[in-house]
Amino acid sequence: MARSSGREQQLLQTFVELADTLVIGYDVVDLLHTLVERCAQILDATDAGILLPDPTGTLQVVASTSERSQLISLLQLEADEGPCVDAYQTGRLVTVDDIAASYARWPRFAVESSGVGYRSMHAIPLRLRNETIGSLNLFRDQAGPLSPDDAAAAQALADVATIGILQERALRQSDIAREQLQHALDSRVLIEQAKGVLSQLEGIGFAEAFEQMRTRARNSGTRLSVIAEQVIRDAQRR
Repeated sequence: MARSSGREQQLLQTFVELADTLVIGYDVVDLLHTLVERCAQILDATDAGILLPDPTGTLQVVASTSERSQLISLLQLEADEGPCVDAYQTGRLVTVDDIAASYARWPRFAVESSGVGYRSMHAIPLRLRNETIGSLNLFRDQAGPLSPDDAAAAQALADVATIGILQERALRQSDIAREQLQHALDSRVLIEQAKGVLSQLEGIGFAEAFEQMRTRARNSGTRLSVIAEQVIRDAQRR
């Protein structure tokens, strides 16, 4: 009961925090990064990530909590196999209680995921009515199922992400929403480049480099992509 009560409180706090960001001009990248971090904490996952399609319909990694979760997500996209891909294509929850046992279905996914220490994975579709716009993915270092309570909480958090991504679509024509998704994907490329630059210059890890940029962005009220551009530009001037 105590764990359930504590998680409910975390969920409420997360919904309040995310709702506060859903204003005109909100930073989609920051929103999705906050979401995957909260998902990992609340749902007892080792890592979490989000995939969204670009304007051509090709899935891309937009947010992830670690380099290895990003690597496994990219591998699934490259191989066109795995829970992430299935959740997006079917619009249904895909759970893998034991990754090692999934070899017959997804051989590359099973081998590579086990190789980096993941033992189970669960992919939740980002869905609005009959439209699926991506997937929220949970990675765990222990084998085991996704409990009904965790599945319900994960779907609720996935719904928040969907609302955030599609907010502009409810107010403007669909091409505005596509531009916003493209902005998120383009921003991700800049941020990854800036993480590498900061990591090399400061002698720090990628996670710490990202936190430094996010803190600067929040303190100055600036988009993460703008901070990333500044980091890259400053490094080029040295």
